[in-house]
Amino acid sequence: MVLPVHDVNPTRRTPVLTYLLIAVNVVVFLLSPAATHLVGSIGLRDECRQVAFFDEYAAIPDELLHNRQEPVGATGEVGVAPGGVGCVLQRPPPYNKTPFLSVLTAMFLHGGWLHLLGNMLFLYVFGNNVEDRLGRLKYLLFYLFCGYVATYGFALLRPDSTQPLVGASGAIAGVLGAYLVLYPRAKVWSLLTFLFFLPVRLPAWLVLGGWFLLQYVYARGAGVSGASGVAYWAHVIGFVVGALLVWRLRGTATPRRPARPLWGPYAPR
Repeated sequence: MVLPVHDVNPTRRTPVLTYLLIAVNVVVFLLSPAATHLVGSIGLRDECRQVAFFDEYAAIPDELLHNRQEPVGATGEVGVAPGGVGCVLQRPPPYNKTPFLSVLTAMFLHGGWLHLLGNMLFLYVFGNNVEDRLGRLKYLLFYLFCGYVATYGFALLRPDSTQPLVGASGAIAGVLGAYLVLYPRAKVWSLLTFLFFLPVRLPAWLVLGGWFLLQYVYARGAGVSGASGVAYWAHVIGFVVGALLVWRLRGTATPRRPARPLWGPYAPR
């Protein structure tokens, strides 16, 4: 596996929106029940709180396609039933949920620290140049659009699923697809995890093309089980959508040079 850590691709301006997206993702995660889980197993009470939180704020394919929330939802409490101790469910759920808006909230939720850090690393490395190329407002709309299409696309492939979908992966995959189209030859410093994290400088087409191929293989079920808990098809869909949206910009991807000064030895003649 190749883990990108830095690209050699300067920008014309500070990627304020990319930094803001990272900050919002981190803050939301710290406020969520998942932030209390570091390593090892979690207690039943914490697990029930996390289940209830995701039931309310995560995107659920069955809810998205039928545009209604599930008739039963977790309360976050632990209870005792004839079958044993477990999380308390309530009919109707103790919250009102709009499925369409749940896609937006789900984009800022993560299931754990590794999930969060992995997503934010990819957004940090590749998001700045895409923001620089598109402009902040278009970049934000692009990011959200990719996230929505990736989530609804996954729901169409898993229409009966009631498994909550969380994470910015679909939106970030769109950013990766855009970067591949706009800057295929940019150099990316990466760590080869299978060679004791050996640092190498690779072209973006190899790093991101390899990432996409891996997601597609996993989505098709090669090498992983269906119970992996990762929505690989959302990654694939988001990547393709992002690449297609910026395809027409591929010939004008090189950032313009800074303006020449109006005085001094390098002033225009």
